[in-house]
Amino acid sequence: QVHLVESGGGSVQAGGSLRLSCAASGYTYSGGRMGWFRQAPGKEREWVAVVTIGRGITYYPSSVKGRFTISQDNAKNTVYLQMNSLKPEDTAMYYCAASPRTGPINRPDDYDYWGQGTQVTVSS
Repeated sequence: QVHLVESGGGSVQAGGSLRLSCAASGYTYSGGRMGWFRQAPGKEREWVAVVTIGRGITYYPSSVKGRFTISQDNAKNTVYLQMNSLKPEDTAMYYCAASPRTGPINRPDDYDYWGQGTQVTVSS
């Protein structure tokens, strides 16, 4: 059974930084991908960063590229999301997701495991 637990959310002013963590337990696959998604009230869930397990290739949408950085610590089975230069539009619930399969990186439906989320609020 795979469990993903996010932490590190909070409230910050615009221009500030936060680092989210996703601790994975039970993930015994040597491949696949892990990522961060976010969902604001009334909006669809959208991807913000993905890393391939093993090779460590990272992907970002244009909305966060250059501001967010995803990284993985294989020894700790943890994935991080460093968020810098935060904007009010980054306010959302942030979710960690994982899939042992290859496939589209930006579609929530293609991920098998999800955490419960951590709230990020950015004030202007």
